[in-house]
Amino acid sequence: MSAPRLNNLKLYLRRLGFAAPPPATLDTLRQLQLRHTGVFPFENLATITGAPVLIDLPSIEEKILLGGRGGYCYELNHLFFALLLQLGFDARAISGRVVMNQPEGSWTARTHRLSLITMDKVRFITDVGFGGMVPTAPLLLDTEAEQATPHEHYRLEQQADGYMLRANVAGEWRPMYLFDLQRQEDVDYTVGNWYVSTHPESPFTQRLMVARTGDGWRKTLNNGSFAIHHMGAESERREVTEIDELLDVLRCEFGLHVSELPGIRQALARVIAPVSA
Repeated sequence: MSAPRLNNLKLYLRRLGFAAPPPATLDTLRQLQLRHTGVFPFENLATITGAPVLIDLPSIEEKILLGGRGGYCYELNHLFFALLLQLGFDARAISGRVVMNQPEGSWTARTHRLSLITMDKVRFITDVGFGGMVPTAPLLLDTEAEQATPHEHYRLEQQADGYMLRANVAGEWRPMYLFDLQRQEDVDYTVGNWYVSTHPESPFTQRLMVARTGDGWRKTLNNGSFAIHHMGAESERREVTEIDELLDVLRCEFGLHVSELPGIRQALARVIAPVSA
């Protein structure tokens, strides 16, 4: 896989709060991952409107850095991977199988993109594209110890076929995704992205999913269900039943200006229809 190069590096860094390229250190990686999940929302508005999801780097930059949008793992983690390489990190693009909300022992399609980082022979995984449960700090790979992040605690379990990421949610260690360290090429991500964005059984074609992090909170939107999850406290929840109200939530809570997106009102009408009924 050839190393991707960003056309808008200065803008990207500025959005993340850096006036100049920072050094390729663990502290930098931690800052980048935390800030990224707060600045660039996870969202699948393209797949619910039927728009193509282009995952070449120039298209991702145009959409996210210049267009005021977010994206999902094939977009956000590709963008982040390019940034890490350009800053001098030793990074490898890898992939995984999402098992969140699946029965224990499930073996799903390989449809998640993330990255492996090596610093001084110590390996970490970094991920800015896992929706409402995205880790907000890099995770040390070669340990099964519990690892704190600015949000939940996570742990990695080594298995015969790779690794399982688990998160502590309400006191329960829930499975998030399985992954291995096999090198991935662009065509691997093209196949996975095609399935995620077009297959009728893909959840990305069936429901709206938006997420963003902040200081001590996560915000999530699943169809018309909007929630603010406070770390260590009760969540705030409400149902959104009107299209204009949902557009306001996208704009005010997630920083997404999508009212002119082709097909957006029809798509939002479909996802809130069960709530309205």
